Amino acid sequence: MPEIVQNQVPAQSRNENDAGAPAWATAALALADGTIFYGKGAGATGTAVGELCFNTAMTGHQEILADPSYAAQIVCFTFPHVGNTGATSEDEEAASPAARKAAVGMVSRAEITPPASWRAEQSFTEWLAARGIVSITGVDTRAITRRIRETGMPLAAVQHARAGGLDLETLKAAAASASTMEGAELAGTVTRDASEPWTEAGWDWPVGYEAGPEDGPLVAVLDFGVKANILRRLVSAGARVTVLPARASADDVLALKPAGVVVSNGPGDPAATGEYALDTLRGVIDADVPILGICLGHQMLALAVGAKTLKMEQGHHGANHPVKNHETGQVEIVSMNHGFAVDRNSLPDGAVETHVSLFDGTNCGFKLADKPVFAVQHHPEASPGPQDSFNVFDRFVSGLAAT
Repeated sequence: MPEIVQNQVPAQSRNENDAGAPAWATAALALADGTIFYGKGAGATGTAVGELCFNTAMTGHQEILADPSYAAQIVCFTFPHVGNTGATSEDEEAASPAARKAAVGMVSRAEITPPASWRAEQSFTEWLAARGIVSITGVDTRAITRRIRETGMPLAAVQHARAGGLDLETLKAAAASASTMEGAELAGTVTRDASEPWTEAGWDWPVGYEAGPEDGPLVAVLDFGVKANILRRLVSAGARVTVLPARASADDVLALKPAGVVVSNGPGDPAATGEYALDTLRGVIDADVPILGICLGHQMLALAVGAKTLKMEQGHHGANHPVKNHETGQVEIVSMNHGFAVDRNSLPDGAVETHVSLFDGTNCGFKLADKPVFAVQHHPEASPGPQDSFNVFDRFVSGLAAT
């Protein structure tokens, strides 16, 4: 039976208006099974539809929602407080105008607080509205998280309207008819239109973003929704960077004569994106150019060498995931954001597993024994999150400089 979830509000606030929602509610979240959560709206008005996931990060909410890997998703934050750091253009993760199509909705337990950071340029509420992210606050996020852990990530719709303006029938219908992530090709919606250089390195106080080198090894990045901080970490590691659109061919990549290639993160089903990208990846692999894959890039490289990917029940979304590095024996605490995974049992001969999740044992990295190819499922640039895996970029770029 569909469930109506009433949050802890004064009894006198629970009177329902003619639309069926409590009079105090200016937002509602509907799951595909008809469950409704009521709350107060924030950010953009209107209705957003997508897959609902939870993220356990305590900070960096702007970077999370601006990550193109979250395209067509609604993010429920498990940490109750959101907004105290505000928002700043220096923390932008969109590396192109198209990449601003990231998360479509946000869910939080507490109402958004005013900014209290010296870096803030605007409030988080203002930033959400400017990005078109429809948000609901005051929701029982523990109940949502528990539901996702037990039954998987549901399709959902979130609506923000003025008091008394919620259209619950339309909202429920939108959630019930939402498109699944399986088979969804979303990288093409967040990639850039043309190839261009990237010269910005990592942020360093008090300078800000520094300029990159003029004589480092050239790295070509295939943009499937690349985060800006992946590009910045490559530049900080000493690389010159050129970014290509997702549909670039192997000839396009190799024409640059790159010292190395990075296959980026991005949204959607890797098998769907692979329908046009795997030939490119195989062409670069056959040319013996060193390759690094990250997140979606890791999954598509696995597909390119004959492995399989699978849809996860709840995915990995957070900045506190422990990953075992089999090559060093170390445990790294990393940032993750993915709803698909490489089936470790499908890795072919010659593909060596290098990293594994200590949460659930899923594959988090592999390398080829006979080709200069390695890939990681986690986000080594973090943003937000710990810097345990910055060495991934240093190892990759220093290896190019040595060849």
